[in-house]
Amino acid sequence: MAKSKKFTRTKRNRPYLNVLDFMVQEKTFLAIVIIGLVLAGILSGYGQAGMWLGFFFAAYATVANDSIQSLGTFIESNKERKWWVMWIFIGTIFLAVVTFSWIYFDGDVTYQRLLKPDGTTKYPHPENFSFFQIIAPLVLLILTRLRMPVSTTFLILSVFSADTSGITSVVFKSWTGYIMAFVLSFLVWYLSYNTIKKYFKSRKFNKSWSVVQWIVSGTLWGVWVMQDGANIAVFLPRQLDLFQFLVFSLTIFAGLGLLFYLRGDKIQQVVSEKARISDVRAATLVDATYVILLIYKLFISTVPMSTTWVFLGVIGGREIAVSLARTKKGKKHRKKAGRMIFKDFSYAMIGLFISIALAAGANADIRETIGDAIIGWFS
Repeated sequence: MAKSKKFTRTKRNRPYLNVLDFMVQEKTFLAIVIIGLVLAGILSGYGQAGMWLGFFFAAYATVANDSIQSLGTFIESNKERKWWVMWIFIGTIFLAVVTFSWIYFDGDVTYQRLLKPDGTTKYPHPENFSFFQIIAPLVLLILTRLRMPVSTTFLILSVFSADTSGITSVVFKSWTGYIMAFVLSFLVWYLSYNTIKKYFKSRKFNKSWSVVQWIVSGTLWGVWVMQDGANIAVFLPRQLDLFQFLVFSLTIFAGLGLLFYLRGDKIQQVVSEKARISDVRAATLVDATYVILLIYKLFISTVPMSTTWVFLGVIGGREIAVSLARTKKGKKHRKKAGRMIFKDFSYAMIGLFISIALAAGANADIRETIGDAIIGWFS
């Protein structure tokens, strides 16, 4: 008797069947999310318990989602490397960066992203955490699993904002970052495409490129921590004691180990699908453009910013430039690039709307302001 083929659920066209497939394939993940939601409901209103639960959710969710921008090209172009070598390298940089901030800024690990020099903050640390604040990282975790490169800064910091100014300032800085990144990346790749094509044509390259890439990637990661470490630390007091600092730093260090072991996990596909990004030289140029913009935005103000949007601008500008500069006939590759950019941008916008909804649920003042704005818009 012929052996029957195992039934697999693939190529489903109906949306509800796709949802069922997802639930079957991701049942362990969904179980974790459900347990997390139950714990969030139980512990919301309890200060220390809610704080630590939200922190552990945020630590994993933030690193898992934001790996696409700060570590995605590094992971993609170093597939032959042992995962623990990359982990030790990136983990050591993380510990050095947050330790310096903790010492220099008297317990603040965010480089004053959450706590201004005069001691004020737009993101006050609550005595009791609301349900919406605790589940914000879980929502991020779900979107990450769906391979959606949403803004961690919008999604998590929004629910802690004291008023709408904490959201609008981040949105403005992030929008300008996206536009600058798109334009700069487009110019770099479009104007130098022929030169890049000529010298990068061979798959063989000088070993010095690997050294340069690790230096650039390490710098990028360090600057990212200065910008986005606030997305995790927002659950903890604005100035950490020694115990809190050790839990903060060692938890994220361990999370990075898991991330490298999984090789970026689901969200890595957002980077993998881009044209020849696994080439060390191309990855280095992308990261170099990105880190220059982050350093500029880092020192121009202490307002938090969505580094995801800046990264999407860098990748988007590159994809459009390469598709326009190619000499291939037809518009297939251009349409493909356009679809990818539109998809990434759409996901980022979805994340922004979800962030605003969560912020409105967590803060009555923000809810009232948004309601007044909507009424004024239609009146």
